[in-house]
Amino acid sequence: MFEVGLNNNLKMPMVGFGVFQIPDKKECSVSVYQAIKAGYRLIDTAASYGNEDAVGAGVNKAIVEGICVRQDLFITSKLWVQDMESYESAKKAIDASIEKSGLEYLDLYLLHQAMGDYFAAWRALEDAYLEGKLKAIGVSNFYPNILTNFCETVKIKPMVNQVELHPYFTQELALKTMKDYDVIPEAWAPLGGGRYNPFEDDMLLGIAAKYQKSVSQILLRWNIQRGVVVIPKSTHLERIIENIDIFDFDLNEDEMSQISSLDQGYSGSRSKHFDPEFVKMCLGKKIHD
Repeated sequence: MFEVGLNNNLKMPMVGFGVFQIPDKKECSVSVYQAIKAGYRLIDTAASYGNEDAVGAGVNKAIVEGICVRQDLFITSKLWVQDMESYESAKKAIDASIEKSGLEYLDLYLLHQAMGDYFAAWRALEDAYLEGKLKAIGVSNFYPNILTNFCETVKIKPMVNQVELHPYFTQELALKTMKDYDVIPEAWAPLGGGRYNPFEDDMLLGIAAKYQKSVSQILLRWNIQRGVVVIPKSTHLERIIENIDIFDFDLNEDEMSQISSLDQGYSGSRSKHFDPEFVKMCLGKKIHD
């Protein structure tokens, strides 16, 4: 498995398995187990997904069966906005995530949104990192201006920034800003999140045919070659296996440019991170009983 080095010298797999919108506990647990069995070592969840416990169950099943050891895995979760009210609320939420997962520590923990008192929340992440509860810390959905201000302000710079990255939203400025601060980019919705139609694009189909790969594999490989970690999601075993099988070919420079030309310059995401109403919705979203 190809890895990338974080700014604290920890190694992170370049391909991971995402569990966004897999609320069914059994389905999520089985999918995580199957992903690990297929070779994935990075699993990405979040407090707001409501499946940290299911991820932990799938992970522990794989460990018990001897498929891997805990040290081989890179388990990620995220702190939701509601827990960014203060240092103390963030600290409690970190402990809750670890407890729900059934693991002694998390390999990466992210601030899910740049909302609420995220500077106070970050101090809690910094302390948990120094205590060894979190092996790496980072952010999610921190766009260039926000990431710049953040990195220029905090004591420990984030190691990862997880944002929307795919050929229809290439985010070149975001990648440059992350590189400037030695922050590794990680793509959510690396296949476009179902908002585009890449599987019927003649150019992508042509490139896929050349390499005897699927369009999904071409899209994932494109991001990998840009130095972007990808976390595709699927509950179908054949897709789970397919999405990690992207290290036996290289796209050439012309193909990389052709794929990048699909960029629309803006996000088509249903979650409009620049929309005030979206921010208000997030601030009001409860994830705890």
